[in-house]
Amino acid sequence: MKYLCRSVTNIVFHYAKMSGLSILITILVYFSILLIVSFFTGTKSSNRTFFTGDRKSPWFVVSFGMIGASLSGVTFVSVPGMVGTLDMTYLQTVMGFVVGYIIIAQVLLPLYYKLHLTSIYTYLKKRFGVHSYKTGASFFLLARTIGAAVRMYLVAEILQKFVFDPWGIPFFFNVAGTLLLIFLYTYRSGIKTIIWTDTLQTFCMIAMLGLIIWQVATKLNLNADNLLSTITNNEHARIFEFDDWRSKQYFFKQFISGIFITIVMTGLDQDMMQKNLTCKNLKEAQKNMYVYGFAFLPVNLLFLVLGLLLLVMAQQFQIILPPTGDAILPLFATSGILGNLVPFFFTIGIIAASFASADSALAALTTSFCIDIIDINKYHGAKAKKLRILSQLIITALFIIIIFMFREFNSKNIIDAIYTIASYTYGPLLGLFAFGMYTHYRIRDKLAPLICVASPFIAYATDYFVSRFTGYKFGYEILLINGLITFTGLKLISNGNQRRSISA
Repeated sequence: MKYLCRSVTNIVFHYAKMSGLSILITILVYFSILLIVSFFTGTKSSNRTFFTGDRKSPWFVVSFGMIGASLSGVTFVSVPGMVGTLDMTYLQTVMGFVVGYIIIAQVLLPLYYKLHLTSIYTYLKKRFGVHSYKTGASFFLLARTIGAAVRMYLVAEILQKFVFDPWGIPFFFNVAGTLLLIFLYTYRSGIKTIIWTDTLQTFCMIAMLGLIIWQVATKLNLNADNLLSTITNNEHARIFEFDDWRSKQYFFKQFISGIFITIVMTGLDQDMMQKNLTCKNLKEAQKNMYVYGFAFLPVNLLFLVLGLLLLVMAQQFQIILPPTGDAILPLFATSGILGNLVPFFFTIGIIAASFASADSALAALTTSFCIDIIDINKYHGAKAKKLRILSQLIITALFIIIIFMFREFNSKNIIDAIYTIASYTYGPLLGLFAFGMYTHYRIRDKLAPLICVASPFIAYATDYFVSRFTGYKFGYEILLINGLITFTGLKLISNGNQRRSISA
């Protein structure tokens, strides 16, 4: 049977009429399980529990859960969609990720544990002063709020077409309802609950990914042996690009960018580090980082394999693919092409991946805002708890606003958009931490915000003029340029050879 030209939206809408109610029930059951986990982990909770998990989390539980928190629904949809245009070259970036995780375990985690940090940006206060501290925390809040909202946007769009449009439910209620449910299972115990819900959600995500690959292989009549040969012999199986140094997929650009993307988006990110800091001690946190880092490679490989198999299936069954890569997996998953079970696998998979990312981001942003911006330690008891819950609600509202803004203006591949945003918003954090850790200079602290705000604009101008006059287009390595500009600016406002010591 051949599947000819049908638009993604029409396929999804038609299939949703039959299965929308079942998918909606699946979502509600899934959330109910998360609420039950929240109930059991939320007993005797406090603000300290919300922020640190009482520092009693088993490292292997943290490690497994962090896989889902890092990948998100964006990976679930965008990475398989990359294969058609970029082959499997994304693995070059993922290889850089692995090296980045090792650096974090060896360099950053010892510093954070030595200083007994709850918010990692407190380091900037100890090293430079309050203005640098507030600036670093503010850049994290900006970067993570945008990044988490963008990740949620993709899943909200898919659920809207698949489930809510046939019921006439507006996009606003889809987004607001989802974020409200996430708030409900995280507001009591925060990171303590998320450590365990992320573990559940990572299991669901990987299991659903495996089941979808199995269904695709079954449709293609592939056993274990010819599945491997089909993958390795395909024209899209190319992993490495060494020939064209101008290409954004050039190996060294991708590999080095992957290292620094990991350092800033994990090692300098309160969201990811907050989980590590719930471990009992440094040694266990490092074990967590090593295992989690190396697991990242095979999991991403599976997503790329899925994307390649979908291209094989499209060619074999003459399926007209949508113009954007992000729409390829939803097309197959929701049209009935792969059978009646795949829509449920797909729904659970993207929800698990997305909520594992969104819930931890919400907790981390709340932690950073409470500790770094409003200094919640000045308050006690019921007032402190009320401020923390109010802060979480405000951040939830910001998520909704940014999701709607991104829906209006975005036209890029989602995962590319996330890394591009990160290259500009995390660059100043990279410069601040690098200057603090690898020099002993003090700086004119009041000028640090000016340097950090100017750096992304200078980096953008650099990219523009280099591209215009040389034809070279920066990829994600603009993050390094951004960090270097911040580092140089901090050197210019330094006070000679004066030193500022940091004690535990």
